[in-house]
Amino acid sequence: MIPNPWDAGTARVLEALGFQALATTSSGYAFTLGRLDGGATLDEVVEHTAALDSATELPLSVDLENGYGATPQAVALAITRVAAAGAVGGSIEDYDPNGRIYERGDAVERIAAAAEAAHNLGFPFTLTARAENHIRGNPDLVDTIARLQAFEEAGADVLYAPGLRSGDEIRAVCREVSRPVNVLALPGLSVAEIVAAGAQRVSVGGGLAWVAVRALADAATAIRDSGELSSLAARVPLARWFRSEPSSPRGPEA
Repeated sequence: MIPNPWDAGTARVLEALGFQALATTSSGYAFTLGRLDGGATLDEVVEHTAALDSATELPLSVDLENGYGATPQAVALAITRVAAAGAVGGSIEDYDPNGRIYERGDAVERIAAAAEAAHNLGFPFTLTARAENHIRGNPDLVDTIARLQAFEEAGADVLYAPGLRSGDEIRAVCREVSRPVNVLALPGLSVAEIVAAGAQRVSVGGGLAWVAVRALADAATAIRDSGELSSLAARVPLARWFRSEPSSPRGPEA
């Protein structure tokens, strides 16, 4: 189970709660910048990676969206830059932010370049390859499976098709590939059901960020409309969660 913090504070809370690894969320991080998903630059993501790596002792995987460029060279650069900032994993998707899913051949070339960069770093780095069909308006399970199979052949370590909504869909994917499968946690699924279907990793994407933002918006709306202040009674045990000091930046060489 890999939850997705959106800043250093949430990373530290998740570590204190006992999780064993973290992954960034592109949408949650973009929110902290006042932007929509896809609005962060590679330079900003590298800085964000370093901040989260410094905040906890947990291994960190980075949501690299499409690799911040269409070419295989751009994707490879994204991998090497976040690795230098302290990440030990990263994901590359087959969706072009201009509004299209990359042709399968182009998508495979990009994953192959990412895999070569990841596996030549000199330390273990887990590459996750994402097939975006199911959250981009093209829920074609046959094509999704074919893409994941091709990404596996190209060298991906973990396979991910965000948006799978049933145990049957997850089972169909897991049956056709041999690499570990990551599943996006969604309402209506349970971790037990996901694991029973064969997946080996679960992440929550921006889900935790939106739970927090919803709570903020509800409390602020109540204050604005009625002057009701009871929601401000919430307290959190920061002293316990933040008991240990964050480490200094480590970098992959450590």
